[in-house]
Amino acid sequence: MEAFLISTGVVALAEIGDKTQLLAFILAARFKKPLPIIAGIFAATIVNHGLAGALGAWITTALTPSVLRWVLGLSFIGMAVWTMIPDKIEDDETKVATRFGVFGATLVTFFLAEMGDKTQIATVAMAAHYASPLVVVAGTTLGMLIADVPAVFIGDKLAKRIPMKLVHSIAAGIFAVLGIATLLGAGKGFGF
Repeated sequence: MEAFLISTGVVALAEIGDKTQLLAFILAARFKKPLPIIAGIFAATIVNHGLAGALGAWITTALTPSVLRWVLGLSFIGMAVWTMIPDKIEDDETKVATRFGVFGATLVTFFLAEMGDKTQIATVAMAAHYASPLVVVAGTTLGMLIADVPAVFIGDKLAKRIPMKLVHSIAAGIFAVLGIATLLGAGKGFGF
């Protein structure tokens, strides 16, 4: 349950102000059809984070426990720093795949925008850390939906009221604590 709750919370916080949340705002403003947008976000997240979870599971088999501890610890600390850097959305990302309809445009643009994004990297790290990739993917997907579904319905009104710097600081703090705890051996029960 810890893997699910941490994954959900960390991604929900990290996603606030992230480029995929900005993309949700833009798609909602452009298409004004929330249900296909939410379905596209969900499908893209499942595929993207499923691949990230599989990579995280593979990493646990490819690296020795001591190397894995250092890689994960430093990755979490790197995520803490990266979370403090605000994202911007590229205009081209919103124009990709508009010929596929609202669902298709959302699916393709979200999948592409999430490739290499901090929440995808966090999913890899948490799947490796907890050695429960399916639980982590379920948590990160829920976290993504917690952050992005309101963006689809409320849009810019919500973004203007949320203190982004505070949210990013909290998410960065969680990543930093996970990194330090991992480096100090908190994952020994998981084999690293």
